[in-house]
Amino acid sequence: MKKHEEVIRKLYLGLQKLNAEKMAACYHEEATFRDPVFDLKSKREIAGMWAMLSSRAKKFELTFDSIEADEKSGSAYVEAQYLFSSTGRMVHNKIEANFNFKDGLIIKQVDSFDFWRWSRYALGLPGYLLGWSSLLQNKVRKEAGENLGIFLDS
Repeated sequence: MKKHEEVIRKLYLGLQKLNAEKMAACYHEEATFRDPVFDLKSKREIAGMWAMLSSRAKKFELTFDSIEADEKSGSAYVEAQYLFSSTGRMVHNKIEANFNFKDGLIIKQVDSFDFWRWSRYALGLPGYLLGWSSLLQNKVRKEAGENLGIFLDS
């Protein structure tokens, strides 16, 4: 297996076990992470996000496949199922993850998923009715950012 494919595999094996330290070890000090909810600019923030999500995870299951990587970039397909703590609703999220590497570690990760689909699972009727709107998307982003800030400060 190629070196960068192994880094991606290590990241998701860590996530399967909710091991935030193992996940954080996959990122370069200058790493960034972006998805429809988070826009993180440092390894500290990324490690904090994984630690926060891992510590709050309930009924969590993760599968991953289609890992591909070369010397500069890589990708994977991920499916996560979990209990969304804010609403007590089960979520099934399908994620396309893309990576860039530096010094054998992840320097940039961009995860893509259908926010409207996610919001229907996580929020129920409000997600169905408003999940397509920037109003709800921005509200979820703001709340997630505030939660991460509180988590990092504690």
